[in-house]
Amino acid sequence: MNLLYEEGGDIKIATVQSGSGSGDAESWQATSLSGKKIKLKAKEVWLRFDKPQAQAVMDEATALSKDIDLQLLWDCAPEEEFGLVDVSHEYFGAQATIPQQVSLGIALQGAPVFFRRKGRGRFQRAPLEQLQAGLAALERKQKELEQQSAWQQELVAGAFPEALKSSAQQLLFSPDKNTNAYKALMAACTETGESPAQLMIRCGAIDSPLAYHQGMFLKAHFPNGATHSQSVGVDQAAYTAAIAELPLADVKAFSIDDAGTTEIDDALSVTDLEGGGHRIGIHIAAPGLAIAKDDPLDQVARARMSTVYFPGDKITMLPDSVIEQFSLDEGAPRPALSIYVDIDDEGLVNRDSLQMRAEMVPMAANLRLEEIEHLVSEESLQDEDANYSYRQELAILWKAAKHLHAARQEKRVANGLRAEQLGLIDPNALARDFHFQIQDVNGVQRVEIVPRQRGSILDTIVAEWMIFCNSASGQLLADHGLPGLFRTQKGWGPLRTRMQTTPGPHEGLGLDFYAWCTSPLRRYSDLVNQWQLIALAKHGVTAKMVAPFPPRDAALMGIAADFESSYQTYGEYQDRLEKYWCLRWATQDGESKNVQVRHLKEGMSRLELVPLHLPIPELASHPRMTRAEVVLTDVDLLQLSVAVRVLEIEAKLEAPEPSADEDGSTA
Repeated sequence: MNLLYEEGGDIKIATVQSGSGSGDAESWQATSLSGKKIKLKAKEVWLRFDKPQAQAVMDEATALSKDIDLQLLWDCAPEEEFGLVDVSHEYFGAQATIPQQVSLGIALQGAPVFFRRKGRGRFQRAPLEQLQAGLAALERKQKELEQQSAWQQELVAGAFPEALKSSAQQLLFSPDKNTNAYKALMAACTETGESPAQLMIRCGAIDSPLAYHQGMFLKAHFPNGATHSQSVGVDQAAYTAAIAELPLADVKAFSIDDAGTTEIDDALSVTDLEGGGHRIGIHIAAPGLAIAKDDPLDQVARARMSTVYFPGDKITMLPDSVIEQFSLDEGAPRPALSIYVDIDDEGLVNRDSLQMRAEMVPMAANLRLEEIEHLVSEESLQDEDANYSYRQELAILWKAAKHLHAARQEKRVANGLRAEQLGLIDPNALARDFHFQIQDVNGVQRVEIVPRQRGSILDTIVAEWMIFCNSASGQLLADHGLPGLFRTQKGWGPLRTRMQTTPGPHEGLGLDFYAWCTSPLRRYSDLVNQWQLIALAKHGVTAKMVAPFPPRDAALMGIAADFESSYQTYGEYQDRLEKYWCLRWATQDGESKNVQVRHLKEGMSRLELVPLHLPIPELASHPRMTRAEVVLTDVDLLQLSVAVRVLEIEAKLEAPEPSADEDGSTA
């Protein structure tokens, strides 16, 4: 005997091996068509039959079920609950065969729109209103599936569907996985073996791998877009009120930056003192005079935490209108927070002369490194006939910078670190700074990557005086018991360098106190510290009573953690795009490129000409700075990967070990 039953929503047939009991208590040991041993009870069985054979019945019933007219079956079915045999006589007639009855069971089980299940082998037809609604839904679903299939074929063919173009960015970067568009995209990717980004680039929905990398970053960190709202800013009346009572400084200040700098945060001045010596001014742009804690501009700056820099562009922390108001551009007095310190004729700093005040600083010039750096040397600084601006001031700043540097090195050595070399480093060492210049040539982007060695006189002047300013600011905050965002470095390990709200030493720089304050237009930490310093400049010993952040302020601790996280994330994004442009540089003149690399450690090497780090296992056993010629092939700009084949390994080049400290510019 054969038994018809349902399992997991499917109609199945099993052949009885043995049975027991009678009536409703009857049960059987049976074997399914798949060979599985099962036990069935009487209440689970829909139909019993001896012939035809089970497999033949199932094969014929499956074929017949495909031709059953569900609408006619619904019309034939009674209003009340019915069984399989009952409706088979209505649909096929009194002589309905076993395969026909089984085919109806398959059809009924698979038509929930037409029939409700009321128990094992029992059904009731759906009310007319529900049937009509269900059929309409099925029709919509069928149309959606047809549309999904059409989109899939377009994508496979390399054409992005017109209807999806407006949502292409969302489809790739933040998709709703329940939509037909996403299902069509993933089905097309499965068919072609591509990733969604690869397929969308091939279809022209995404311009390039660069657009993909940028889009992923913006989705994660600027979901509402990177453009500032035009409604947020400092209006002219508020700006005028903020600077109305500021005194005019009796200096002629100048800044030193590269040509691409638009957020000019800092400037220097040198003033002769009666009786000899000079007063050095470090002047920091002062948006903190007009931006108040928790106001709309503060909320914008706090959400971003920093300007994001990457080759070819940047995302500014503050709106352009605010930068234009406070950037220390030449030609007019600008609001600044100034720190002054006196030096003697030998360039030695008198720290007891330290002063700080908010004022309007006349900006006489914005010096650009590209125009003047090659002119500045030890010899030219002493040559009164040297033909470049601010020679005398630069000579004074340089003399004092050397003393500042020497004093820091003494503390580095006391901290167990090696003293850093002043001036240009070994010419055989790898360059650490690079300028990425991206140009459009006949509609195609090309990148030029120009190395720039650190350690020039101008580099040292700017670095040492900005380090001094950050150190002096940290000391002022510490001396007056004001919390701030202090940059500390102590000991070793992953948390060696960190941001904290209480003072601490920076062993790598050789400083007792260090608080970033020289870049308030582009770093939120510096803006926070500037608020505290402004309170100190205006109120002196009572500053703790009026400063925006009192001691042990929980909000300030949260800002420190958020800043660290954002600053690291932005740095990783800059590194990612620099790697992208390095790989573009490697392929823009052909499929492969022969280059020179230097081994660093553990098989990791770096190209000499550009800051591209690559794993090269063949060099793992060689000494540091071993030079090799390699060929780069199979560049993948989406995965940011490249194949490397070693052509020749050359002799080791001696070069000093890189400093373990953080970026020495620190300005």
